[in-house]
Amino acid sequence: MIQVYPNIYQIEIPLPNNPLRAVNSYVVISEDRNLIIDTGFNSEACRAALMGGIQELGINLKKTDLLVTHLHSDHSGLAAELNHEGVRVYAGAIDGHMINEMTKKEYWETFEEYNVLFGLGQDGISFEEHPGYKYCPKKPIDFDALGEGDILNIGRYVFEVVDIPGHTPGQIGLYEKKHKLFFGGDHILDKITPNIAFWGFDQDILSIYFNSLKKVGAYDIDYLFTAHRNIIRDPKRRIDELLQHHKKRLDEIMGIIKDERRTVRDTASRMHWDLRYDTWEDFPGPQKWFAAGEAMSHLEHLAAMGLAGKTQENGILYYCAY
Repeated sequence: MIQVYPNIYQIEIPLPNNPLRAVNSYVVISEDRNLIIDTGFNSEACRAALMGGIQELGINLKKTDLLVTHLHSDHSGLAAELNHEGVRVYAGAIDGHMINEMTKKEYWETFEEYNVLFGLGQDGISFEEHPGYKYCPKKPIDFDALGEGDILNIGRYVFEVVDIPGHTPGQIGLYEKKHKLFFGGDHILDKITPNIAFWGFDQDILSIYFNSLKKVGAYDIDYLFTAHRNIIRDPKRRIDELLQHHKKRLDEIMGIIKDERRTVRDTASRMHWDLRYDTWEDFPGPQKWFAAGEAMSHLEHLAAMGLAGKTQENGILYYCAY
């Protein structure tokens, strides 16, 4: 655990056997109330790291709130346990609802439909090996819903809630205008790029993500506290890099579907990934889920822009560039 700003501490919570390696949980302390931001997986390793940091700080959970930036289990996994201990839990209305839906097996069974839709059936993967399923909260949480413009006062800090959908449909961040601080969950990461997955046909989630990036780019920020890897001191630089990254991704995918229609799975298998695996067959099941989800969000964006068409046969989607 390290102090990253006056009265703000970062607890690095390990994520064993996961390419992300760790999640950064932050604790803002004051004499009246404390605030934890994100928790790690619902696992013993994450529990030990988080509770160890809380004990080292000597804070009272009865005087502590939790903010979950978004639904992914490396951020929400221990929220139900803390809620049971009397911790008030904040989340955005959309992702808070989805976290509670994740406690039901029916939510995860829809992944089997995507298994077919994406053409992943030949890979023999199941939602039961997905880290979201394995490490999510197992009991519903009594959330306090937050949205754009809501205020949280923690000691010297006045945090304003900012809606930043894209990485998930309802991710939220916290902006402290006076001190130029921003807690952004997985919205903007350095060294690695946030996974932008598919969240349904009713929205072009990649376009939504681009708008959220530009929104944060207009803020005056000196410290962007990320949920993975390092703190960012120049957010505008990184935002420009992320926008360029996705432009290259879209160009890459257009090349893949230019002369032949492809399934989502076949598109993903031909994309470049900064992973240590040599072939698509070497990808673990969860990484195939994430790769296919990212391919799908980009394919749907191309379709929404009128640059690609799609057909469906035997429940499987195919895309081809116009």
